Amino acid sequence: MGKGTKIISDLRSFFSKSENNKAIDSIMSVMDRIHIRPSQIGPVKKDNCKMSNWQILQLLMLFPFFSVKNASKFPNSALGKLFACEKDMFYRFMNDGSVNWRTILWSISSHLLRQIEKLSNASSKKPRCLILDDTDAPKRGKQTELIGRIYSHVVHKSILGFKCLTLLYTDGISQSFVDFSLHGEEGKNADKKQGLTKEERDARMSNDYSGKAAEERSKEYFMKKTDKAIEMVKMAILKGYRFDYLLMDSWFTNSKFVRLITSRHIPCHLLGMIKLGNTTYETRFGRLNASQIIKHLQKKGACKYNQTLRCTYCTIDVKYAGTTVRLFFCKRGRKGSWNGLLTTDLSLKFLTAYRTYSMRWSIEVAYHDCKTLLNMGKCQSRYFSAQIASFTLTMIQYNILSAVKRFESYETIGGLFDEAIGGTLEMSVVDRIWELVKEVVLEIAEIVSADAEELLSAIVEENPKFHKFYVLYNINAA
Repeated sequence: MGKGTKIISDLRSFFSKSENNKAIDSIMSVMDRIHIRPSQIGPVKKDNCKMSNWQILQLLMLFPFFSVKNASKFPNSALGKLFACEKDMFYRFMNDGSVNWRTILWSISSHLLRQIEKLSNASSKKPRCLILDDTDAPKRGKQTELIGRIYSHVVHKSILGFKCLTLLYTDGISQSFVDFSLHGEEGKNADKKQGLTKEERDARMSNDYSGKAAEERSKEYFMKKTDKAIEMVKMAILKGYRFDYLLMDSWFTNSKFVRLITSRHIPCHLLGMIKLGNTTYETRFGRLNASQIIKHLQKKGACKYNQTLRCTYCTIDVKYAGTTVRLFFCKRGRKGSWNGLLTTDLSLKFLTAYRTYSMRWSIEVAYHDCKTLLNMGKCQSRYFSAQIASFTLTMIQYNILSAVKRFESYETIGGLFDEAIGGTLEMSVVDRIWELVKEVVLEIAEIVSADAEELLSAIVEENPKFHKFYVLYNINAA
């Protein structure tokens, strides 16, 4: 295989239009419409290199759809039989700190969004939202570059790994990742920074990314997640993403985000959960925190009951971060705990606010799909640049599945993925059968003293059922 090989086109020629291969053919169709300039990936390879960066990237994007767990499994996979190349080629590409993975993700995400807007007939009545959240990325090897201990709010203890901060876009029908960053935590113990001893920190891999794309990613590592999140939202706006609401949980909602959203020249609003802590707001009752505001509203009889959600709620407009915002408080049952929402949209009603904020759950569903189907965070490389590459690839793969789900009306990402895997498993079976066919033909040719190649060609040309084997044979021979 050379640089002129068209990977997606060659694969699509193998799969028929039958219902059995509908899912994988749809994935190929979406990928075939993705075009990236070589300069967007990284330094252009020399002419004597076996494959281009774009070809390597395409193969990496295809891994989970062909049951290829990692690069070491590629040579013996069905995909490896079609496009023969060594595993080290993938490792070198992912470890290369000069590859601009953020640009790649932005480019592909924006392209897929334009395709969805152009080709989708369904119009969502739900608002368009950007969603900010983070998730744990547990690791085992203490020699991984920049690795450290983080506090997991899932298991409520310190674990070895990274925090992955993500920005996701949704229009209520489909969603896609647009940006992310990996973070660590210094920890409170000065003698064990990042939860590791000096010996453990010194034993970690260390690379010099000066002047490379990975330098930016390594500098983000110790940034405050709220500061990096603000950068992400600004970049999304700059890249042309338009949204009605920025959704976030209580870990991110603060005065900086309120100022960010209210200072934009595009129509957008913030809708985030708030902590019922010491943060104070200017109200008609004076300067109060959330708990004090609730008590005053209860005394004034301002609390109402929502039959649809079966909860008690109250609403108040207050001054916060130099602007007027609306606070919603709600609880279920007499002994239930109060929860708070903050929005910069003063026209928003409680029920609409609650339903809009519930769209934030889509990012949790996306995390689940990425971790269970696409091996999110499972990269075993010790290079930090490879960790960035792995997360980027997972998000691109998810975005592709999400786009296919939108176009083909699959019920879930999981259902689509399972059907695609079922289609590609056919390749492994065909590969084995073809070897048997060739052996049988060679035996027959020897018995009847015929030319094996001519006999083989006659069989596949006269019998349509052998068409797929013929295609596979030609690709392998190329």
